[in-house]
Amino acid sequence: MMLRRGPWPWRARLLPTPGTQGHAHPRPPMPQVLCVKLCGNLKFYQSNLYSTLVPSDEITVSYKHGLPLITLTLPSRKERCQFVVKPMLSTVGSFLQDLQNEDKGIRTAAIFTADGTEIAASTLMEILLKNDFKLVIDKITYDVQCPMKENLSSEQATEMENMKSLVYRLFTALHLEEFQKKREHHLLEKIDHLKGQLQPLEQMKARIEARSEAKISGLLWAGLAMLSVQGGAMAWLTWWVYSWDIMEPVTYFITFANSMVFFAYFIVTRQDYTYSAVKSRQFLHFFHKRSKQQHFDVEQYNKLKDDLAKVFYDALI
Repeated sequence: MMLRRGPWPWRARLLPTPGTQGHAHPRPPMPQVLCVKLCGNLKFYQSNLYSTLVPSDEITVSYKHGLPLITLTLPSRKERCQFVVKPMLSTVGSFLQDLQNEDKGIRTAAIFTADGTEIAASTLMEILLKNDFKLVIDKITYDVQCPMKENLSSEQATEMENMKSLVYRLFTALHLEEFQKKREHHLLEKIDHLKGQLQPLEQMKARIEARSEAKISGLLWAGLAMLSVQGGAMAWLTWWVYSWDIMEPVTYFITFANSMVFFAYFIVTRQDYTYSAVKSRQFLHFFHKRSKQQHFDVEQYNKLKDDLAKVFYDALI
């Protein structure tokens, strides 16, 4: 007895055993055989065992109309998503930002070379897609294999470079005003931030400078008073106590001693003994001593001033 064709090609039927028909007295039941016949196209059943679909977690790179397409599965949404890359304009940082904007559940994302070196965010995607790389999303590493592009002839390469240059000039001309506005806004925000950090340091610095200036002024007046006392003593000894014949060698040795003091100052400081140099040096000595007492960070202040000067210079360019 044959199996009938129908919508269930795998349906099985029981075949009667020989000798069970035409007898009045049934014999003891014999074992029955389950016979299964495969009906239909055999290739249809073989196709169920093999699949050419891309695994859901694989990242593929393909080209369509000359533009790279990166297809991957979003970790949080579990959906395949395709990103169109503009090689001459897109960077690694912009691609990772687009990836995080598309899937808000991604916390960290980075791209590494095949040997594990991290690729900078400013690297162009055109350079990245020349070799295989690794995409790390939330500590999960995906190996990405980039297809090889056909080598262009010298004429085609020259024409492509000219086209890239033309596209870059057009993009710059069309977006120059917008770029300048964004750059100006960024510089103003940076200037305000640096000024906010400098304001308390400037106030502390002004107080320390005032105290140091007061000490320098007192020191200068003390020097003038000492010179006045020295001159008065020499005059008193010359005209009232002794004569000029006795005081002349005394004044000579006093002048020689002053010369030795000035020469010793030059040996120690490597600077000429001038009143302005001495005043500046002593002012810095008082300033740094007072800064340590009031915990004023001179290095941080100088760094912030340098950063602010650089920002102002960039704003003028």
